[in-house]
Amino acid sequence: MSNEMKRLTAPRSWPVKRKTDHWIAKPSPGAHALEGSIPVTIVLRDMLQVCKTGAEVRSVISEKGILVDGKPVTNSKQGVGLMDVVSLPKSGAAYRMVMDRRGKLQLVGIPQEKAAWKLCRIENKTIVSGGKVQLNLHDGRNILVEKDSYKTGDVLKIEVPGQKVLDHYSLDKGSLSLITSGSHVGETAMIDEYVVTRLTSENLVKFKDGTSTVKSNVFVIGTKTPEIELPEEAAI
Repeated sequence: MSNEMKRLTAPRSWPVKRKTDHWIAKPSPGAHALEGSIPVTIVLRDMLQVCKTGAEVRSVISEKGILVDGKPVTNSKQGVGLMDVVSLPKSGAAYRMVMDRRGKLQLVGIPQEKAAWKLCRIENKTIVSGGKVQLNLHDGRNILVEKDSYKTGDVLKIEVPGQKVLDHYSLDKGSLSLITSGSHVGETAMIDEYVVTRLTSENLVKFKDGTSTVKSNVFVIGTKTPEIELPEEAAI
């Protein structure tokens, strides 16, 4: 697999100009898929514009000047994906990566106290030795829990960089969700019904406004109000 990427062929979810240069940084393999992550170089240089060159980005990293989910970044190609928290300790600024209504990943400024946690969707569950349940989360994390009290599609509010579960939001009627793909990408909608299909097709989520989408496009972000800031409310 090539370590290079042409700027024109960069994922559509990246909010970058296409015709300024020939090449663009490609994220290293990691927790997020290529379509759903942006390398730290692009985050600092193109999105936050705190650096002008790749050399400046590497200098910031060497000084532990950027944290992702509370941990210092060591690789300029590390991918930053949906719901990841980016912190700049020297300036005290903090941001959360979310999806806007154009289907672009965007950084939204957040208060410093909110940089201590993030939302993670449960993608899968595994029974491990000892009868404990391992929750496999959307950002590559794995969390062991004593009781199987969560469903796939549910969202956990966890402490970062630790992984203490602070709260839980169910993929169920009455929950507020962010649509992460499809024709209604970036919109928020209240869940009306979760429909389990008996076919090979993916389960459906129906909303109170009459729209619907497949389960993988739905990210629960709270109950009556969103737990996170959205681009329309606090875009940078």
